[in-house]
Amino acid sequence: MSWDEDDNRKYQVVVNHEEQYSIWPVDRELPLGWKADGTTGTKQECLDHIEEVWTDMRPLSLRKKMEEMERQAQTEGK
Repeated sequence: MSWDEDDNRKYQVVVNHEEQYSIWPVDRELPLGWKADGTTGTKQECLDHIEEVWTDMRPLSLRKKMEEMERQAQTEGK
């Protein structure tokens, strides 16, 4: 049995300014730059939630830059 299988800790889902997700033990202070998204539970419950909500793995800044480049290409093409 691995330590993961015997993990009875409670976790929370956290998100950073780039809209990237992770999990963090609820009894520990959040790392700088991360905030709780309101979801808590077992490790697997938190990972399942992340899989459901984190549909675009690209950081927010990259998504915005790509959108900007697409708008510019459309404007130049007219």
